[in-house]
Amino acid sequence: MSQPANDTFLRALRREPTEHTPVWLMRQAGRYLPEYKASRARAGSFLALCKTPELACEVTLQPLARYPLDAAILFSDILTVPDAMGLGLYFAEGEGPKFERTVRDEAAVRKLAVPDPSVELRYVIDAVRTIRGALAGRVPLIGFSGSPWTLACYMVEGGGSDDFRHVKTLLYRRPDLMSRIVEINADAVAAYLNAQIEAGAQAVMIFDSWGGALADGAYQRFSLGPIRRVLAGLKRPNDEPVIVFTKGGGMWLDEIAASGCDAVGVDWTVNLGKARAMVGARCAIQGNLDPMALMAEPAQVRAEAIKVLEDFGAPQAGAGHVFNLGHGISQHTPPDNVAELVDAVHQHSRKMRVRGESASSL
Repeated sequence: MSQPANDTFLRALRREPTEHTPVWLMRQAGRYLPEYKASRARAGSFLALCKTPELACEVTLQPLARYPLDAAILFSDILTVPDAMGLGLYFAEGEGPKFERTVRDEAAVRKLAVPDPSVELRYVIDAVRTIRGALAGRVPLIGFSGSPWTLACYMVEGGGSDDFRHVKTLLYRRPDLMSRIVEINADAVAAYLNAQIEAGAQAVMIFDSWGGALADGAYQRFSLGPIRRVLAGLKRPNDEPVIVFTKGGGMWLDEIAASGCDAVGVDWTVNLGKARAMVGARCAIQGNLDPMALMAEPAQVRAEAIKVLEDFGAPQAGAGHVFNLGHGISQHTPPDNVAELVDAVHQHSRKMRVRGESASSL
């Protein structure tokens, strides 16, 4: 399969030399863009936007029309998998995602089954094919899924949660049931990502949004273990890279890097230089500007981006850095500040490479 015209993102994930540090943003196709809001209004609902491949393609490409980003990411939602399991996903006005049915007892766990991506999730796979064709080789396309544990949180809680009371109660009272849930989820995520790769995704990312809510020990058993199960189940005909991002997982970077992933996503609470020292040459690092830094003045946005690049340090053989936010971009972000950010990353990282080459020739 041919490489995209701009393959900087893929080369960074493989820890190969790049002319600049590639940059893309979590939730880069989203509510901070007026054109997204127009597409969302035309779709009629968020779910309709996700489930209409042509509209999912449209919003995936919108940020690329504005900014010289180095990758596109499939527009979808992490809760498509439990929705395909029959839990009845819906969005309550002002309350976020909800499920009509929860998974809190043996009977509910027994009903869980791995959905067939070519059937229950066909709209996502069709969107991947549509987007890959529309990109026409400009930049790589990233596919994604929620992690087994993160999906379990929504499935047990029935939606978002501040304290994870129901899912943690189940975890401690019935660890056998929780183990079964994350095992089924892991197999579902592996099948889902494999289908995305087959349809044209050139890299995939596992979003472990709620791994940081777990205690040490519980994280390894109920989050990282199932992620390893996903990684073991992936078929990557072109060695498609895999990024694993655990929000709040800074203390476990060493273990995540040993999981078999190609890159570790880092949130904004971690110094990139320390993360690089911990991860070593095992995999690349993605991150990690605080999304709220984009609320500052343009010059301050540039300064914060440069600080992240300098924290990671000069490029060296065997090290790879993909610039990103430490979590998803806020809907309140001024679009012009994103332009400043992308330009700062590209310009300053090129200077760092020249500086590094000059130093190495002395």
